[in-house]
Amino acid sequence: MKPTQSEKIFYGINTLFLGLWALSALFPLLHIVSLSFSSNHAILAGKVFVWPVEFSWDSYKALLKGTRVPNAFVNSLIITGVGVALNMLITIFAAYPLSKKHFIGRRFMTLLIIFTMLFSGGLIPSYLLVKSLGIIDTYWALWLPGLVSAYNMLIMKTFFENIPEELEDSARIDGCGEWRLAAQIVLPLSAPVLATLALFYGVSHWNSFMNVLIYINDSSKYNLSVLIQQMVAQSNLMNELQNIQEEDRQMLTPESIRSAGMTVMLIPMLVVYPLLQKHFVKGVLIGAVKG
Repeated sequence: MKPTQSEKIFYGINTLFLGLWALSALFPLLHIVSLSFSSNHAILAGKVFVWPVEFSWDSYKALLKGTRVPNAFVNSLIITGVGVALNMLITIFAAYPLSKKHFIGRRFMTLLIIFTMLFSGGLIPSYLLVKSLGIIDTYWALWLPGLVSAYNMLIMKTFFENIPEELEDSARIDGCGEWRLAAQIVLPLSAPVLATLALFYGVSHWNSFMNVLIYINDSSKYNLSVLIQQMVAQSNLMNELQNIQEEDRQMLTPESIRSAGMTVMLIPMLVVYPLLQKHFVKGVLIGAVKG
């Protein structure tokens, strides 16, 4: 059906409104990136808005040479990489058996998992538990308490339930065991939900902030989120720069250094999102809706 004149006007207004809303969300990001690539004189003069003025790499050079950002970047990669691998492994091991109708205690176990979504022990009991396990000031304090997300596990469980049983029955008739069935049939068919949940877990670990502040005492183990926050909060940031010549220091501003740090933190997620975007909507919809 062709849209009526009133529908065209309605769609046009919606498109304009959503476009302006998107630009309002995009402007702060573009402004930060522009500050990081602009010269000291342009920033002090207030000439930088959306595009870099007097393009310069000095902020990134100072960030890599004079701060702990490279070390924090590696820490973030370790926290995210190992954390996502553990999360996905445990989530699959929990969701796969619960998706089988013949699994004894399936309903009871599912209700127990849902119960954890409604009630939690709280911050102090969680800290005391982590301390009693002896994993304070280690990355296990970040990985172990959040080893599996009940919400993500239920999405994956629902996705597994939507895979036709006839496909699994035919594989079993051909002599396929449960482990081989899961590895060679179920998981390859579940690529959308696996990519989506890996993205959810990855963003959570990459942006981890409070847990790092609470459980990690050694500043050399901080990730980018905590380090960038400290850089933003420091009033004497320029005095903290190391291995930077005095004449080079005068060519920099705290705003450009902070903006460069925030840009470095954003780059990995900006790269990963487009790669997994084609799986994102399909994985969430199929995993969240039965039938």
